[in-house]
Amino acid sequence: MSQASTFDVIVVGAGLAGLAAAYTMAREGLEVLVLERGEYPGSKNVTGGRLYLNPIRDMFPDLWAKAPLERHIAHEEVCLLDTEGAVTVRYDGAELGTQPYQSYSILRAKFDKWLGKQAERQGAMIVTKSRVDEVLFENGAVVGMRAGGEELRTNVVIAADGVLSFIAEKAGLREPFKAHDFAVGLKEIIELPRETLEARFNLQGDEGVARLYMGDVTKGKFGGGFLYTNKESISLGIVAGIEALNEAPSTIAASQMLEEFKLRPEVARLIAGGETAEYSAHVIPEGGLHAFGKFFGSGILVAGDAAGFSMNIGVTVRGMEYALASGYLAAQAVIRAKQKEDYSAAALSEYERLLKESFVMKDFENFKDSLHALENPRLFTYYPRLAGDVMRDLYEIPAGPKARIFPTIRKYFSVGELWGMGRDMWRLMKI
Repeated sequence: MSQASTFDVIVVGAGLAGLAAAYTMAREGLEVLVLERGEYPGSKNVTGGRLYLNPIRDMFPDLWAKAPLERHIAHEEVCLLDTEGAVTVRYDGAELGTQPYQSYSILRAKFDKWLGKQAERQGAMIVTKSRVDEVLFENGAVVGMRAGGEELRTNVVIAADGVLSFIAEKAGLREPFKAHDFAVGLKEIIELPRETLEARFNLQGDEGVARLYMGDVTKGKFGGGFLYTNKESISLGIVAGIEALNEAPSTIAASQMLEEFKLRPEVARLIAGGETAEYSAHVIPEGGLHAFGKFFGSGILVAGDAAGFSMNIGVTVRGMEYALASGYLAAQAVIRAKQKEDYSAAALSEYERLLKESFVMKDFENFKDSLHALENPRLFTYYPRLAGDVMRDLYEIPAGPKARIFPTIRKYFSVGELWGMGRDMWRLMKI
């Protein structure tokens, strides 16, 4: 590249949002440059490992038949962990095992590298090991950047550089980091022989299981654990609110939480004999609608984690389909701006309009109060303990006579307890 290279679009970040945007724009003949800090697309990209396809299937109809997906999720599980026991609920719906499958486990290093190749085949240029040092402005508009000593000029920059987006912050589209709106995620990829994995989780063929953990996994703090089965490995990890980690009465490092989580007998038996092939940590946006900044400016759009598109509603944790969709919609806005040769904020506001018409912003509007509802400490302490106590008493056979079932359960539901549950339910009704 020359000292004054010029492109239709520069995408910063070769994650799902950036690659989706590059792929879509390159297909339409735009000259697209993607700058990625890592050694290859996916080398620095981290997620729990589950992609929901239904919302984005029609955006990329040519990709899914050959995409390197792992297992389709045919079994949904939720595990409530008390300090000395666990209650696991498993759902096996016929719709989960019927094609087209709703969701898959994926390995980001493999998937993102593959998606990067698809974007290159369409004509996008991906430059790795490239760090943006400065954002260039003229008359208040973003016109390019300086990277590796070179000045790169462009009509539009798409900031897809992750949750702590340097580009969006320099462009004045986001406020500084607030701990309350973010969580930290830690994940290990634990390799196991395919036969062992399928026997332990009662899987057939390419069936997979997704299990979410609540309670003692985060020592009663806001957060949870996850487990996804891949073809020959398990993605295992935790997510904990950054603010909650430092709250009294006790503080604990997220890395220690993960190690103690792995030692739990309910988890240890599932990963026994496995070898850790990958360890990663990642900051996750969880503020939702209330924490969003601006998605567009003159000469710039923001997509994926950089825009805050990640959602935790307890029973599902989502982000990858929002990244892919926001990248696609950002590309559509740029394509329309290119047709008019107008890259002003007014023209690029088309991106926000497209977001609002899509499932992306409709989801975030529907679940705008989810974070507030899930911050209730009783969800991570009281209810896992209650579930364990009730199940223990129901299944216990004492040396003497066993109490009747109704009184056994009723003792846990006094007027005071029911009142507390009612208040909790009132908060959860907002999700």
